[in-house]
Amino acid sequence: MLYILEKSFHQQSAIITGAGQGIGFEIARQLALQGASVVLNDMDATLSNAATASITAQGGICISMPGDAADPAFIESMVNTAVEKFGLLTIAIANAGITLYGDFFEYQPDALQRVMNVNLGGSFFLAQAAAKQIRRQASGGSILFMSSVTGHQAHKDLAAYGMTKAGIEMLARNLVIELSPYRITVNAIAPGATATERTVEDASYEKTWSNITPMGRPAAVKDIANAALFLVSPASRHITGQSLIIDGGWTSVSPSPY
Repeated sequence: MLYILEKSFHQQSAIITGAGQGIGFEIARQLALQGASVVLNDMDATLSNAATASITAQGGICISMPGDAADPAFIESMVNTAVEKFGLLTIAIANAGITLYGDFFEYQPDALQRVMNVNLGGSFFLAQAAAKQIRRQASGGSILFMSSVTGHQAHKDLAAYGMTKAGIEMLARNLVIELSPYRITVNAIAPGATATERTVEDASYEKTWSNITPMGRPAAVKDIANAALFLVSPASRHITGQSLIIDGGWTSVSPSPY
């Protein structure tokens, strides 16, 4: 259950990328049920449309925009659509990201470029496009980035991914200088192991992470969504430039899953 007042996001609109399933979907769902009008994006059109239909069936206001969240032109079209459909944009959540595991000694340039383009480029240009719109509105607003515990602790075969996540947190800190004069907060959340549609495909995932997480289980998507909604809500209007780790204590002890 969320500890945000009912309809806290009434008369607000949000873009969230990579929200066809998992953490992104739950954040989008909770935002819509709390009164926000949501532009929901996913690269997979089937996932994007199904997620939007689910939220709409539950009473939320949500439109689907499948497409590449790393493409600046597409990002601009999402911002324009939010304004055309809902009148304004107040929240942008850069949730889209890709994880490409690989041995450091064998990691290929095309893999590195893909991870950089989506994780860093997509986050940067969504923040830029959203902030320009919010500045024009003079309404204030919130930007939220999706980091990871791998931006804090070394994880085998995730050098490239972890590098991008650490960079995202620095981006959140740096943008405080740029965005605070316009009453735009910018923060990041760093989930640890989380049970999603993707991780459930690994039969050992929950057991492994339950054994090495101090709280005794991986996160549920609601655990991450609760933190995300707080950081884009009026309740956190004086919190900016911060990164919040949500990992059941794993980074405090950091045992390897291997």
